[in-house]
Amino acid sequence: MADFSVGDHVSWNSEAGRVSGRIVKVHHQDFDYKGHRHRASRDDPQYEIKSDKTDHIAAHKGGALTRIS
Repeated sequence: MADFSVGDHVSWNSEAGRVSGRIVKVHHQDFDYKGHRHRASRDDPQYEIKSDKTDHIAAHKGGALTRIS
């Protein structure tokens, strides 16, 4: 699994289809987001990504993301 950093341009599948955006935050500890507890660790971080087309922020694990140039 690839490691991602703040500023990386990535894409992921959503209910609306393929979405792209930039990573704005990396979580290495569990955190609450949109009313849900998200599990994260140093070995399995979660990423907050801001959509390229909207101001929507999504949270995903690295396995759901694909780096794009």
